[in-house]
Amino acid sequence: MRPGHPLQLALGLIVWSLWLVAVYAGLSLGCLSVRPDAGLGVGSWLNELLGLLTLLTAAWLFGCAWRLWRTPPPVLAARRFVVRVGAWVHLLAAVATLFVGLPIMALPPCL
Repeated sequence: MRPGHPLQLALGLIVWSLWLVAVYAGLSLGCLSVRPDAGLGVGSWLNELLGLLTLLTAAWLFGCAWRLWRTPPPVLAARRFVVRVGAWVHLLAAVATLFVGLPIMALPPCL
């Protein structure tokens, strides 16, 4: 997608919301179907899988923010606005992903 496309204004938050639904649905379904061993603590397969998904999503969002920020400023003011605000939205979504994903990496699943 082009950096100046208006969808850049919402794409970061859309990806973040899809990640949030996937992580909590995965956690619920993982605990319901194959409950991890409680003795493993945070080293269970479920924590590792959801933590990997969290890190990949945050890395992709940080990469999108970086790509938008490094884009040369477009000539049109409206496009310049979309590029800069889109970069900040992607950055905000990446930070929110890490903030919400931190308990996944710090707490045992299925409490």
